[in-house]
Amino acid sequence: MRHTQANPKKQHVTKGILLSGGSGTRLYPMTLAASKQLLPVYDKPMIYYPLTTLILAGIREIMIITTPEDQAQFQRLLGSGEQFGVSFTYRIQPKPEGIAQAFQIAEDWIAGSPCALILGDNLIFADGLEHMLRDAACRPHGATVFSYQVRDPERYGVVSFDETGRAVDIVEKPINPPSHWAVTGLYFYDERVCEFARQVKPSARGELEITDLNRIYLAEGTLEVDRLARGCAWLDAGTPDSLMQAGTFVQAIQSRQGLLVGSPTEAAYRMGFIPRERLIATGQKMAKTPLGQTLLHVAAEYGPSTL
Repeated sequence: MRHTQANPKKQHVTKGILLSGGSGTRLYPMTLAASKQLLPVYDKPMIYYPLTTLILAGIREIMIITTPEDQAQFQRLLGSGEQFGVSFTYRIQPKPEGIAQAFQIAEDWIAGSPCALILGDNLIFADGLEHMLRDAACRPHGATVFSYQVRDPERYGVVSFDETGRAVDIVEKPINPPSHWAVTGLYFYDERVCEFARQVKPSARGELEITDLNRIYLAEGTLEVDRLARGCAWLDAGTPDSLMQAGTFVQAIQSRQGLLVGSPTEAAYRMGFIPRERLIATGQKMAKTPLGQTLLHVAAEYGPSTL
């Protein structure tokens, strides 16, 4: 582990939405009694992983959008956000009508600010990830999305590039994918995002597609598509197989390298959001677990945050 030096550029995106709605039908019967994003991915709830990503992006104002049935459980798990040095606001998505619907639900909270959005089942792990995230958060105009090469692009929004590497099109769940580059569930938008989201019309499947929102930025030439390199890992834990793969990946990294994956407490300490005393208190609370022991090791080895 190493401490991150603050990006000297001005950060534009300071608000982030963590979308944790949906019914999780691909994980039935596991999700009949609990939200998909509350299921364990190895030693942590699934929602901890995208939350960690937002924290590493330097975002401290976070809206968590859930189903009506699950909101109380998320509030019990996460509270106000104080333990991570952030502030949580909770909203309900009455029924899943597309990812872009999040900007309708959160429009008054966004209040004309730039905003990021991450899906509650996304896990991204890479060396230097925080620098890529902070660069996206500091971009003053347009939108930034991330793409990742996959074997089954038909499950995702798929981006195609020209010979210079510039993105030229994005298609949602194509039958014949134009490439193997899937758009991940992490998006950064400028202050026009709600205005553009209002222009999105329901698709043939009755949803407000995030791909259609991205295509608005693409059409005006302000969509930046950053390709995640081969050393990066992106997992969406939305099926039994991908849920198991994600847990196995986290277990392998943590047990072999001694690094934490998806710990919002560690990320908050690295970013200077919480003091060493709070890191120690959290570690002591979970001292009987490997996670708690690792947090205490981080506090002992690296001392006070230098951020």
